[in-house]
Amino acid sequence: MEIRQPIHSEHMRNLDTEGLRRHFLVQDLFQSDRVTLTYSQIDRIIVGGIMPVAAGVSFAADLGRHTGTDFFLQRRELGLINIGGAARVVVDGQTFEVASREALYIGQGARALEFFSVNTDEPAKLYFNCAPAHTAYPHRKVTLAQASPETLGSPATSNRRTIYKFLVPDVLPTCQLSMGMTQLEPGNVWNTMPCHTHDRRMEVYFYFDMSLDATVFHMMGEPTQTRHIVVHNEQAVINPSWSIHSGVGTQAYTFIWGMVGENQVFKDMDHVPMTTLR
Repeated sequence: MEIRQPIHSEHMRNLDTEGLRRHFLVQDLFQSDRVTLTYSQIDRIIVGGIMPVAAGVSFAADLGRHTGTDFFLQRRELGLINIGGAARVVVDGQTFEVASREALYIGQGARALEFFSVNTDEPAKLYFNCAPAHTAYPHRKVTLAQASPETLGSPATSNRRTIYKFLVPDVLPTCQLSMGMTQLEPGNVWNTMPCHTHDRRMEVYFYFDMSLDATVFHMMGEPTQTRHIVVHNEQAVINPSWSIHSGVGTQAYTFIWGMVGENQVFKDMDHVPMTTLR
């Protein structure tokens, strides 16, 4: 497990390109028959990927040593969204079939987790966020049809997009983790612009559905001290609560957002006037 320490907003102003990428960009999320984990001390979120190919994949038995618990999810909840081929996930003997663009919530206290690809020629790619939890809520799969959709933006501003809210209070209960997927319509390239911050929650953006030569310029930092990170397909960016989180691509793309913090009110945002940005 890779550990990322918190960064103060004043510290971020002095980081160069490599420094920004080292602290905030998460790469190589999907590795054959492995679980990848990046632990951010910002609200204690863990970001990772699971790609079973030749065999099933499970969390290491001693993973709890990183969290100071007897086992990994003893005091944690986990949400995943599949962006690859169909998956089969077994949680303490309960089996879930998770197709592409479907989500699975795994509640606090789950001990034995196994992940399989239904077809090894089309391996599953399970992107997950994991957060501290205090209550055990039921495990549940959420299909795209069951997600709460919201379409925003306009082709005139190049930001027409649909937000699919998978793990939100309107769909199912969680302790603090919220997750969803935003899909841009063809010809639209901006996300979350006009932008906002929310001091109550940090957020991670995971970008995918991008060709090899496509790029997203992910905008972050304080509204008057903005910086950018160049992001390629299947990479994620950790965004502190004081930071904006927005992006513009060379073509349309999709991204998964995950939030951890004080509340789960989706519309609790501190909007930033465009004239304020620097």
